[in-house]
Amino acid sequence: MSSFLHITRCGVLALAASLAACAVPDADDSIARSAAESKPVVQGAEGPLTPAASDALIKRLGSGAEGSEILQRHLQVEEGVAGSPLTTDNAVEVLRDGDQTFAAIGAAISGARQTLNLEYYTIEDVTLQTPDGNARALADMLVAKLQQGVSVNIIYDSYGSSDTPGAFFERLEKAGAKLLSFHPIDPNPANVINGNDRDHRKILVADGRVAVIGGVNLSKSYESKSPGSDDEDGEEDPQTGLPRHWRDTSIRIEGPAVAEIQKLFFVHWSEEGGAKIDQAPYFPKQQAKGGHIVRVIGSTPKQDVSRYYVTLISALRSAERKIWISNAYFVPTPDEMEALLDAARRGVDVRVMVPEQSDSPPAVEAARSHYSDLLEAGVKIFETRDVVLHSKTVTIDGVWSAVGSSNFDHRSVLFNDEIDAVILGKQTAEDLEAIFKEGEQTSNRIDQASWEAQRGFGERVRGFWSRMMEGLL
Repeated sequence: MSSFLHITRCGVLALAASLAACAVPDADDSIARSAAESKPVVQGAEGPLTPAASDALIKRLGSGAEGSEILQRHLQVEEGVAGSPLTTDNAVEVLRDGDQTFAAIGAAISGARQTLNLEYYTIEDVTLQTPDGNARALADMLVAKLQQGVSVNIIYDSYGSSDTPGAFFERLEKAGAKLLSFHPIDPNPANVINGNDRDHRKILVADGRVAVIGGVNLSKSYESKSPGSDDEDGEEDPQTGLPRHWRDTSIRIEGPAVAEIQKLFFVHWSEEGGAKIDQAPYFPKQQAKGGHIVRVIGSTPKQDVSRYYVTLISALRSAERKIWISNAYFVPTPDEMEALLDAARRGVDVRVMVPEQSDSPPAVEAARSHYSDLLEAGVKIFETRDVVLHSKTVTIDGVWSAVGSSNFDHRSVLFNDEIDAVILGKQTAEDLEAIFKEGEQTSNRIDQASWEAQRGFGERVRGFWSRMMEGLL
């Protein structure tokens, strides 16, 4: 989730003076430097592939000779900035919404025999589906695993989980779980910078072999059933006035990419002063589980520029045929806007799906303030109906896909710690495109003429002020 209320890293004085966004780092320098780096080498379950084998594997993904060359150039940039390897031999399953994601998480916890690592922006005592068809509370499942001798380590964001009752954490800690609060909220003005740096990741790793990442928090917001299911009531949440159902996307991964996710967890654990842990049991020898090529990218404000942001800009600029984006908080940076406009103008099928209703109304207003420019360039815009869209997915040319926690906004670039997976191959792209196409059937297509005619003065003013505050969204 996102919040308009975080203390801005730019500082109160700068905000009051200009109401301008914090400056987003320029991605061009990173892209230019990385373009001169060596070609990417793919890691498999048995170790690195030879350069020739890596090259052949990547070429098979491209759409013809020209497409292969463009993909190679992009991956060369990605290799230089991502800080993590391309891995093959992975199995990847796309998970739709809370019900499928919670079922995958419930199965992973149920099957854990040695270790469980959880890292979430929001963690609550949600109800999970287990493989035997039962529904169990998260805390009950974790306590049962602790009693079986499974090691449980949890990182939770202190802001995102601030509404979670303390008794939930106390029970887990008493049962033997190791807990770590990311950047505890501190009203001391000297700690404003840390207060704005949030852990926005969503990670579960079981036994170092199975991982679930994406946009779904361990939040009760996701306990509603998918629209169209027998149990879905379609009503609004009486507390928020928003639709009960949250539309989101996660992925389940097995294979060498899981170790890269595990590494990111332990980097945070160490940096935040977590208790000493013998990491050896958390990194078992990986086995080949499938044919998916995956790169896991961890981004933090400590980097000169967000690693995922740079690879996303490069991928958008490299697109030849289509760019389909589904995102909860669409507040594009200048570079992202330019990349989308340029792509649409050169004939790329650019589609953007965003929420009509959101837990961050200013983000909706800011997104709408960009519609005119996007529509004029030929971008197709869809606003979802009767759901809260929380997905963060991108598919490009039917072969490059990204699923993770990063929003298409300034906050994910400037302030948040994020995790995203880039998946190369047609299967994942097809799965995400199928979800997108279904979403189009229950969305409002924004027509340029109608949009300009119906947009009143009040909405334009709200859009103006939201645009001024983009750096906080």
